[in-house]
Amino acid sequence: MQSIKQTGLYFIKWLVLGSSVGALAGLASAVFLTSLNWATETRMAHSWLLYLLPVAGAIISFFYFKFGKNADKGNNLVIEQANGAIEEAIPLRMIPLVLMGTLATHLFGGSAGREGTAVQMGGALANQVAKWFKLVKNERSILLICGISAGFSSVFGTPLAGTLFGAEVLVIGLMRRDALFPSFVAAFVGNLVTLSFGIQHHSYAIGIIPELSVLLLLKVLVATILFGLTGLLFSRLVHFFKKTYQSLFKNPMLKSFVGGLVIILFTFMVGNQKYAGLSLELIDQAFAGVSGAFDFIWKLLFTALTLGAGFQGGEVTPLFDIGATLGSSLAHLMTLPPAFMAALGFIGVFAAATNTPIACFIMGIELFGSEGAVFLFISCLISYLCSGHLSIYSAQQIGMPKNQLFKQ
Repeated sequence: MQSIKQTGLYFIKWLVLGSSVGALAGLASAVFLTSLNWATETRMAHSWLLYLLPVAGAIISFFYFKFGKNADKGNNLVIEQANGAIEEAIPLRMIPLVLMGTLATHLFGGSAGREGTAVQMGGALANQVAKWFKLVKNERSILLICGISAGFSSVFGTPLAGTLFGAEVLVIGLMRRDALFPSFVAAFVGNLVTLSFGIQHHSYAIGIIPELSVLLLLKVLVATILFGLTGLLFSRLVHFFKKTYQSLFKNPMLKSFVGGLVIILFTFMVGNQKYAGLSLELIDQAFAGVSGAFDFIWKLLFTALTLGAGFQGGEVTPLFDIGATLGSSLAHLMTLPPAFMAALGFIGVFAAATNTPIACFIMGIELFGSEGAVFLFISCLISYLCSGHLSIYSAQQIGMPKNQLFKQ
């Protein structure tokens, strides 16, 4: 009888806490996504805004330098706190800083994503809820995971993947099972709140799934190895450019100003702005089989340069772009359906760069359906194994090595 009572109290407690975080994160994501659509449409209607990118970058860096303090650690601050490694506050000022910073990046032509903004806003709001309810350390950690899950779920419309992403992203090889129920509540409510504002998420169709054969498995194996290496390359380039810019320019405003000039230079080299912002049209082209052979390389480079120079935004949507276009290009070489390979690349490169294969697999099911589940799982698993332990999140810890050949 006592155990039933305790279980009931547990459900009630985390329904209240998870729903609170989910509702706040969902509201924040609705505001963000609406604003992001405006920024994207404005940039596409006024291509000259790209020439203001260096100034916008300098202004973003100034505000972070002047008012940000520890907020400039971004996603890594939220992950550190969720891991309980440090007792550092996640300030509410992170919300307006990352929101305005990301919008400026997209408005003026930087290449970035959106999940980083949603995760940081979710983490800051979860931290505030933890203060209101005076939660102890472990409970606060779970609530921060709820913030990550709610932010991820509401910005992509994938509550199951959001649930697992928050519990899986903290430590390689381990998952916070004690956070699964609270995270699901937060992710589910967050997604519902965002949808209630009329937000529509992008949808994709995996199309024809080839019949299983030994030859098909070999082709998929080769492709997924390449997805894993591409995810590793992305992580390495982002970290490389961050260190390089930091060593060359001690002044953060100058760093971002020069970074903006570099992006303008590369834009002139390619002759268009197709790699600016989210570049969702690249994914559409990949699924249609009409993407450029080197689109994945250009998108990877533009995103690494943007984030390395201190511009705000996430990495996940660019990873979708990179994976889908790479998969579509490989489809032509391997005589496989482009949409099928684009879907595998979409989640495979994402799994490799974030070390979250289970969340990515579930995301594939939510986005593309279960008919190709075996191939989706192979893509996530092999890509994950081939990417080493490096991640786009430097605060991610190693709980267990991916295999015995990797030393911790």
